[in-house]
Amino acid sequence: MKHTSSKSDESMDRSFPYVLTVSELTREIRDLLEDHFPDLWVEGEISNLRIPPSGHVYFTLKDDSSQIRAVIFKTQARSLRFVPKDGLQTLCRGRVSLYERRGEYQLILESMEPKGIGALQLAFLQLKERLEKEGLFDAERKRPIPILPQKIGIVTSPTGSVIQDMLRIIERRFENVHILLYPVRVQGEGASSEIAQAITYFSDESDVDVMIVGRGGGSLEDLWSFNEEPVARAIYRSKIPVISAVGHETDYTIADFVADVRASTPSAAAELVVKDKRELIHTLYHLVTRLQNQIGESLQNWRTHLFHLRKRLGDPSKRLESTVLRADELENRLHTLILWNVERKREAFSHHQKTLFLQRPREKIEKMRLSVSQMRRDLEQNLRHSLAMKRGYVKGLMGKLDSLSPLAILQRGYSITRKLPSLKIVRRASQVKHGDQVEVRLFQGTLVCNIDRTENS
Repeated sequence: MKHTSSKSDESMDRSFPYVLTVSELTREIRDLLEDHFPDLWVEGEISNLRIPPSGHVYFTLKDDSSQIRAVIFKTQARSLRFVPKDGLQTLCRGRVSLYERRGEYQLILESMEPKGIGALQLAFLQLKERLEKEGLFDAERKRPIPILPQKIGIVTSPTGSVIQDMLRIIERRFENVHILLYPVRVQGEGASSEIAQAITYFSDESDVDVMIVGRGGGSLEDLWSFNEEPVARAIYRSKIPVISAVGHETDYTIADFVADVRASTPSAAAELVVKDKRELIHTLYHLVTRLQNQIGESLQNWRTHLFHLRKRLGDPSKRLESTVLRADELENRLHTLILWNVERKREAFSHHQKTLFLQRPREKIEKMRLSVSQMRRDLEQNLRHSLAMKRGYVKGLMGKLDSLSPLAILQRGYSITRKLPSLKIVRRASQVKHGDQVEVRLFQGTLVCNIDRTENS
């Protein structure tokens, strides 16, 4: 720093021995703050939360009467188990520093966890809420477990009692089931990616019918791999049913909510995935018995129905007699109708002749003569047409009558045999015996025969 020799400068130097710049002052304040508060815990409520594309987390930490700016840099933010939100009461650990550009002091945080609830528990609730809104837990998308799977995929640790218990239970309930084990770590760093990869493998690259994903009991930290989003997404995308069997009966994970079926324990999952063979055999025997009974009942119903149809059909010979009588009746009605129609035309013609005769005028007579002549021609034409139509109709009825006549049947080579002297029609050989006389009616003529021998077929 340069000084002048003036008296005013000398007096000023004596009053202000050293002048600081703003940057120097803020730097010294920053050093004081960082030296005095290198590591501390602060409790407060998050407000004005802001996460820019850089990934750093900026917010204000406040209580009822004061507030302080805080920041968590991207590297530390990645390790947070939950998502910070405005209004969340938190415990923050970090150091006090000063942002020299604005001259504001702030907290630079290393870690943060929610107040009153663990970070893992809050992360669990936040992920559960988000995935539920996306529809990953919907009951409509959940698929039933196959009744009798041929191949079962198991995603768990290859060591420990869990896999041994499941294998023992499945073998006891239904031996010879093909089981594929995909060994994974079930806790610790990278376990969730291994579990998700195993689920994807069974879904896309194997032919298993159902999959069990699980592990034994433990703390929330031990089970956390099954609360990771990659595992939930892999279960959701699976093309085959998934049974979640994580922890004990009171333990719930995100995998339990996404899976098609949640088993309280791995042992319970082994009992769910396959039925007891003895129970299946008993059920199959019961179903076979019911099927046999239903088939027998159905056959009896059809027999009864057939019996009633036979009764309704009746004797064909009686139906033939009724048809012959109906044809005769129609023929008589047709003949009567033709005669009545002809007589009516004659009466009309006679009436017209009388009218013409009574009117006398020659012009009218001539006109009426022409009209009568035309009417006569029309009448004859109509009569010929009507007679032709009636003859065709009668001919058709006679053809039907001939086809239904017993004589037509005899003409085809059949005969009617009657026992003498009772004239009872013989239908079976057992109705006659040696020495009896029978009359055989043919299409032309009748034979009288003696019975020498009978043969029953």
